[in-house]
Amino acid sequence: MTVRAAVRHASVGGCLEASIETRADGATVLRSTEPLGPYPPRLTDHLERWAREVPDRTFVARREAGGAWQRITYAQMLERAMAVGQVLLDRGLSVERPLAILSENSLEHLTLAMGALWAGVPYVPVSPAYSLVSKDHAKLKHILGTVTPGLVFASDASYAKAIEAAVPADTPVVLTRGELPERRVSTFASLLEAKPGAALHAAHAAVGADTIAKFLFTSGSTKEPKGVINTHRMWCANQQMLRQCMRFLAEEPPVLVDWLPWNHTFGGNHNVGITLANGGTLYIDDGKPTPGGIAETLRNLREISPTVYFNVPKGFEEIARAMDTDEQLRRRLFARCRAFMFAGAGLSQAVWEQLDAHGVATIGERLRIITGLGMTETAPSCTFAVGPDTSSGHIGLPVPGVEVKLVPEGDKTEIRFRGPNVMPGYWRAPQQTREAFDEEGFYRTGDAVCWVDPKDPQRGLLFDGRTAEDFKLSTGTFVSVGPLRARIIEAGDPCVQDAVITGINRDSIGALVFPRLDACRRLAGCADSVPAPQVLHHPSVRAFFQDMLDRLAAQSTGSASRLERIHVLAEPPSIDHGELTDKNSINQRAVLKHRASLVDALYEGGSADPFVIEARARK
Repeated sequence: MTVRAAVRHASVGGCLEASIETRADGATVLRSTEPLGPYPPRLTDHLERWAREVPDRTFVARREAGGAWQRITYAQMLERAMAVGQVLLDRGLSVERPLAILSENSLEHLTLAMGALWAGVPYVPVSPAYSLVSKDHAKLKHILGTVTPGLVFASDASYAKAIEAAVPADTPVVLTRGELPERRVSTFASLLEAKPGAALHAAHAAVGADTIAKFLFTSGSTKEPKGVINTHRMWCANQQMLRQCMRFLAEEPPVLVDWLPWNHTFGGNHNVGITLANGGTLYIDDGKPTPGGIAETLRNLREISPTVYFNVPKGFEEIARAMDTDEQLRRRLFARCRAFMFAGAGLSQAVWEQLDAHGVATIGERLRIITGLGMTETAPSCTFAVGPDTSSGHIGLPVPGVEVKLVPEGDKTEIRFRGPNVMPGYWRAPQQTREAFDEEGFYRTGDAVCWVDPKDPQRGLLFDGRTAEDFKLSTGTFVSVGPLRARIIEAGDPCVQDAVITGINRDSIGALVFPRLDACRRLAGCADSVPAPQVLHHPSVRAFFQDMLDRLAAQSTGSASRLERIHVLAEPPSIDHGELTDKNSINQRAVLKHRASLVDALYEGGSADPFVIEARARK
């Protein structure tokens, strides 16, 4: 049931209205009617400003083992950054030999990043999963082979196997604690002892808007991860765009409680950048949006009231469910929060309305929920939906400074971007760089969009899936994957994590369904130790998925939307195969590639396969 109530005031702008240019070739170009304001050439100009104006304000904090928050102020971070920057120069690091960071989010990680930015040395934050979860370290080897680091940092000796597998013996290694067999390492603490000198001052003075700040690698699916060049201009311009679209960021110093990984653009560019550009405070959340990891996030949110809260849809789903029975969590989360924002995937309308209901129950009004469209190649934000009538699937209008081009691609419309926040290219990949841009310099996203209301373009755009994901059945009927996937996730709440749509060149639509085993276990009354196949075979679980499939089939309007069969997967998504990202989102193409035999069995085995469920015939 939709909750209707006033929305808590959160001053917004910048992406509320767009000019629209319709071209003769069928393309449409959108631009914000608000021009982009000025921004500094270097991200570290923000650090220098706040260290001067509010030296004792906490910039970043993280819980210690005992539970207390260890804090670093702006003045302390500037001092630490300059010491680290001097060490990086002394060790000969450069754009050809950057700093690689294999760590989770940590105070040391952020210190190293700030030091590299200050010295003009690019850094490369790498997913910890490529070191700690991966069995073959293939992606780690590819990334380090692409950037050829001059120094590698890891938090501790748990990274020993990964370092042995992927880091050349002559590459220096720094650890916060621990030792590595047969390899000489430096301690992170020793870096802070360096004294900044003339070389650092000269290097910092040479840093400009086009200096490379870092390399962020895409998750990779059927291809190897690509190294996205992120310049200071991209990062600083995008932060100014965010300030104009979320004006409340400048009205009081933002306070963030955030787990999003810094090797991704949402956590590492968007959220760290918002904190730094606006003189805010970032509390590092060591939780995760998983059944085992959400407890730490809830603990932090019961203690720290954020002024704006960012998460992926899975995180909001877990938090919304927890607030059903946790009054303290509700009160602390809504106490001073001006807005929620999600990215990485679509938030189901059911969870959206659940968050609205909690807001009404706690503060008497809904909290504004912001979303949009952005990506690693655009630093990241390009469009925002900030209005009070925003709902699931909306991505809004262009932010100031970004040009949006809508290009017809068969039955879809691709969205493309051009602006100061768009990458110059992929590192050491000229062919991929050329393929990424059209003849006018617009970045080709591969994302499809459509109008919320074609008669009223100012209502903005809807996300319409990936152009490469949609397909045709053997009958020639076109299947739009994005909306169908969203319907499955919503209908399968709380037992469905995600779904991958099948049916290319076949007679009917099917799906590989990733279940939420914790929810399935609760439904079946099973202990955590019960194996996944046994849980999924339980009559209550089978009945749940059968009912879900029958309801979806009954609601369909034809073969393009009728889901005929599903395979409920006992094996979780694999990071090594590119099926799962750090943000718990599923890569559709990678799943289809690496589970091709299961797709075949879905159509050939039918009801004989114990994991396959078929829709019952309509009455």
